[in-house]
Amino acid sequence: MIERFETGTRMSQFVKHNGTVYLAGQVGEGATVADQTRDCLAQVERLLAEAGSSTDKMLQAIIWLADMADFAEMNEVWDAWVPAGHAPVRACGEAKLAAPKYLVEVIIVAAC
Repeated sequence: MIERFETGTRMSQFVKHNGTVYLAGQVGEGATVADQTRDCLAQVERLLAEAGSSTDKMLQAIIWLADMADFAEMNEVWDAWVPAGHAPVRACGEAKLAAPKYLVEVIIVAAC
């Protein structure tokens, strides 16, 4: 069974299928990449909890940065946030995001 949550005309915030939860890309508010990363990750936590999952069940993370020069700043927040011993597989790249104000976007796949 496929379950869709917080669904609009364009997308769902997360989809559950076969014991896996797929989160839409999360962007955050704030003036710095660190602020936006913290906000993104708070949204990830909320959505995972709503889906019946948690950060220690993350399987994969894809992170897009508007500028790879922000890699170290984002990683400082990420490294403090990821539960010890439960780091997911991860990719990080540079991309033009949906609006110029966005500096980071985080996409998560997790077990339920």
